[in-house]
Amino acid sequence: MRQPLTIDTHAHYFPESYIKLIADHGRRCGTTVITDGSGATFIQVGLLLRTGPITPPFMDFKERLAIMDRQGVGMHALSLTQPMVYWADDDLAMKLCVAFNDAISAGHRAYPDRFIGFACLPFQNPHLALEELERVRKLPGIRGIYMATAVRDRELSDRSFFPVYERVADLGLPIFLHPMMINNERLKQYYLINTIGNPTDTAIAACHLIFGGVLDAFPKLEVSLPHAGGTLPILRGRLDQGFRTRGECKTIPQPPSGYLKRFTYDTISYSEEIMDYLVGLVGADRIMMGSDYCFDIAYNDPVGAVNGMKSLTDEQRAQVLWGNAARLLRLA
Repeated sequence: MRQPLTIDTHAHYFPESYIKLIADHGRRCGTTVITDGSGATFIQVGLLLRTGPITPPFMDFKERLAIMDRQGVGMHALSLTQPMVYWADDDLAMKLCVAFNDAISAGHRAYPDRFIGFACLPFQNPHLALEELERVRKLPGIRGIYMATAVRDRELSDRSFFPVYERVADLGLPIFLHPMMINNERLKQYYLINTIGNPTDTAIAACHLIFGGVLDAFPKLEVSLPHAGGTLPILRGRLDQGFRTRGECKTIPQPPSGYLKRFTYDTISYSEEIMDYLVGLVGADRIMMGSDYCFDIAYNDPVGAVNGMKSLTDEQRAQVLWGNAARLLRLA
């Protein structure tokens, strides 16, 4: 493989096959594909969650490649995003996962130096998740597993997921997390549902993995947190104080801050100072470039954001741009 110099580990993708399945069959599960008055396309889950607009760069590889080239991004690790598949019944969820996973593998086969992917599993049924895991592990280009920060009403510490975690760890596949919208009335204005809700949801999920014993039970399991870890890093002191003073927090053998280096993190903080703080906290070797492609809130210059981190040495900058992801995803 010709080694690209940069890899974006947080780059979303909607295959046409995934969209078509929702359009044709999603209504029975309360989900539809809609077009608004301006002609923009969205996925609507019930009354609470709307994802989009789903523009051509989400779906078309040639348009994506043109944007990547302008940004100086060598490779995308393709991933789904909200609404994922957990809203669907077992049959449709499995079909959606197969459609998505086959599409990212096809993208890799067409452009092996430019695309890899993170497989989606129907985690609402762990038995089916294991079944699809065994299938996708053999597909070209699958380098990780994508999982939401919660699955319906189950937190990531739910023991029903443990057999999947065990197999994922055995296969050496990292799990990349992505938040689900916190549909709280207080977050509906000012886009707080994303700017505050998403990073908070990431921290909640990470804490369930820590306090729920998942990281201790599976020491080889690699978990990557989006949005620079959300609010988790800045809350480490408060979490440690809870561990010291509250009985219900004493479920683990060390303070929560001792687990921060068990995670990897992307660079989507939109703040050089925050990234410098994160580098000092967990080390440059735990951080990988991400953009949130291609939502409006995404970095338009993800490489420039990394190059602007003054706390990095040239060697560390190369790690963040490529080396750390190449090691984690077994590209090197």
